[in-house]
Amino acid sequence: MDRLAQKPSPSAQRLCFRKYYEGGRGPRAPGRESALGLGVVTSERMLGICRGRRKFLAASLTVLCIPAITWLYLFAGSFEDGKPVSLSPLESQPHSPRYAAAGQRERESLEVRVREVEEENRALRRQLSLAQGRAPAHRRGNHNKTYSMEEGTGDSENLRAGIVAGNSSECGQQPVVEKCETIHVAIVCAGYNASRDVVTLVKSVLFHRRNPLHFHLIADSIAEQILATLFQTWMVPAVRVDFYNADELKSEVSWIPNKHYSGIYGLMKLVLTKTLPANLERVIVLDTDITFATDIAELWAVFHKFKGQQVLGLVENQSDWYLGNLWKNHRPWPALGRGYNTGVILLLLDKLRKMKWEQMWRLTAERELMGMLSTSLADQDIFNAVIKQNPFLVYQLPCFWNVQLSDHTRSEQCYRDVSDLKVIHWNSPKKLRVKNKHVEFFRNLYLTFLEYDGNLLRRELFGCPSEADVNSENLQKQLSELDEDDLCYEFRRERFTVHRTHLYFLHYEYEPASDNTDVTLVAQLSMDRLQMLEAICKHWEGPISLALYLSDAEAQQFLRYAQGSEVLMSRHNVAYHIVYKEGQFYPVNLLRNVAMKHVGTPYMFLSDIDFLPMYGLYEYLRKSVIQLDLASTKKAMIVPAFETLRYRLSFPKSKAELLSMLDMGTLFTFRYHVWTKGHAPTNFAKWRTATTPYRVEWEADFEPYVVVRRDCPEYDRRFVGFGWNKVAHIMELDAQEYEFIVLPNAYMIHMPHAPSFDITKFRSNKQYRICLKTLKEEFQQDMSRRYGFAALKYLTAENNS
Repeated sequence: MDRLAQKPSPSAQRLCFRKYYEGGRGPRAPGRESALGLGVVTSERMLGICRGRRKFLAASLTVLCIPAITWLYLFAGSFEDGKPVSLSPLESQPHSPRYAAAGQRERESLEVRVREVEEENRALRRQLSLAQGRAPAHRRGNHNKTYSMEEGTGDSENLRAGIVAGNSSECGQQPVVEKCETIHVAIVCAGYNASRDVVTLVKSVLFHRRNPLHFHLIADSIAEQILATLFQTWMVPAVRVDFYNADELKSEVSWIPNKHYSGIYGLMKLVLTKTLPANLERVIVLDTDITFATDIAELWAVFHKFKGQQVLGLVENQSDWYLGNLWKNHRPWPALGRGYNTGVILLLLDKLRKMKWEQMWRLTAERELMGMLSTSLADQDIFNAVIKQNPFLVYQLPCFWNVQLSDHTRSEQCYRDVSDLKVIHWNSPKKLRVKNKHVEFFRNLYLTFLEYDGNLLRRELFGCPSEADVNSENLQKQLSELDEDDLCYEFRRERFTVHRTHLYFLHYEYEPASDNTDVTLVAQLSMDRLQMLEAICKHWEGPISLALYLSDAEAQQFLRYAQGSEVLMSRHNVAYHIVYKEGQFYPVNLLRNVAMKHVGTPYMFLSDIDFLPMYGLYEYLRKSVIQLDLASTKKAMIVPAFETLRYRLSFPKSKAELLSMLDMGTLFTFRYHVWTKGHAPTNFAKWRTATTPYRVEWEADFEPYVVVRRDCPEYDRRFVGFGWNKVAHIMELDAQEYEFIVLPNAYMIHMPHAPSFDITKFRSNKQYRICLKTLKEEFQQDMSRRYGFAALKYLTAENNS
């Protein structure tokens, strides 16, 4: 008989009953609490409480009724033919020796049974009282240990709880994960889009976790650059990240033809036993399109349930793919029944290595490829072919550990309410647009983590020792040296704030020109300047490096905006680097430094987002680079800046047209009416008639927009918000003996916009202005220390200005 159809014995039922109250709803508590924490309605909480009370009442009645039922049974059984049967040797004896012997045996049997029932009753009472005592602790979330996964269910819940095949239906001691035990997670990640997906997955894991985590990321060079910077700037306690070069693994799987959209990287989970450290015994392997709705420690605890030669923990596939009935002539790879989904895998690495896993899957793949020619579902096809031949390798997980949201799946049978959900798998190419009865709930859960402030996940795991982080220790030392009573403390603190940074948020693809004259436009912006992007892309055809200061939610708004723009989506040479919001100031110079650091061309045009360059400026600058020999000289080429007060402007297509608009009053030299000193040294009068580049000298408060080599000095981070952020940088260039050369046929025009929040603070807040002056004086003192006598002119110029 099929093991699925077997009914549990009474003793097994009693053991399960006892185990349920021994756990006291504890194992389900994390999942329920996390679901409630993510916005589940109050009625769901009340429904759970009512269910708990009904179960508690049923258990109480059971304990109270068992003794009464037992004694009724014994009382009824003590009559034979309407006469009472004596249970005591002191009663009158039967008439025959044979009858006496039978009676004696019956009395002894009944006495043993009574003692057994009484002992069971006492045990149940003790367990019930323990469950009552523990229940409030679970409700308070007071977890000294993280919990194991729930047991598989009986034959009436086979599909919902994982279509249990017998190996998860036992009711033994619940394994737990120790408080500070490190949980190892492996993820294969390649490219720009997958790197974004990994962040959402990691957020969902961090949100629920109570244990140290060690991520093993098998990544290509793009994903490694993005994620290494992200984790370095995220600075989450008790999280370690190691990278493994996916490009070096290509030769291990490149011989396998694969039709799946994941490409060659979709096969790399097959070689984890060879890739991961030899001393790593077990690991949870996850796809990038996974969202956790519970503590990952519950899944880690399942390893304790593996028996015999079980080395793979998998959830059954919830679609009919491997049944071969999706369409006419559909011929899938061989699989055991419905097959298994490899979006979530538990790997016992040490045992797999001893079993010669590498040889096992390779031989299976070679044999099947002779008939199948290629894989359709990447590594999943090969895993299933191996399991088909060796079913003893797999431990079948309950299906709530991988609720698969592809079209036409049976995922709805994996849960009864939201507290049952553990892991959601967006394994359809449609992702959030997949068809599912409850897709709106799943989508909202996913979006919650997508837009969740990652800074809030920088929480300590109290009681767990963490590895020393040099960057974190240096940061704490620098902050401790600041005086918190200083009225300018917040300004000074911002200089040391580490902002979480996600490089190359969108796909980027560009090869610099081979003549070494290529120029990248560098700028920074916040959400209120997003509308300038399309216009700049129309004016500048060359590469662009942008740093965007956004919250997690705003980053997703930007993503939707960009993906909905034909102009932006047609440009693959624009690099978008997200610097996540933290603190009260706009870190303008940090943003500029981030954008500068990731320029891939020899030269860069240091601009601002609210300026439109003249048409053809990109090619003009490349020619000027050669003409002025920027490669071997320290020069800063100045692009003269103008402005308009009109939101609708017929942009001048030539210098002659611009001069005409200047004369008509349609255009002005930039900030001539509020900050003349900023651009006066450009000498606009000379520029009107100039036909060749000309040199100008540095003057106090000079802040032109320049083209420089990529190795120029960074902006000074002490200047945040409004004021002196560009002035200090131009002063630094002058101190390093850069020549300032004005280009005669180049120009850029500032477009009007509402005043920024920072300039409003500067104008209205006296303390803001005092602190800016203090920071400026300290910068000049630093310049004197670094450049000596040559820097005295900056102090003199400031005093005379």
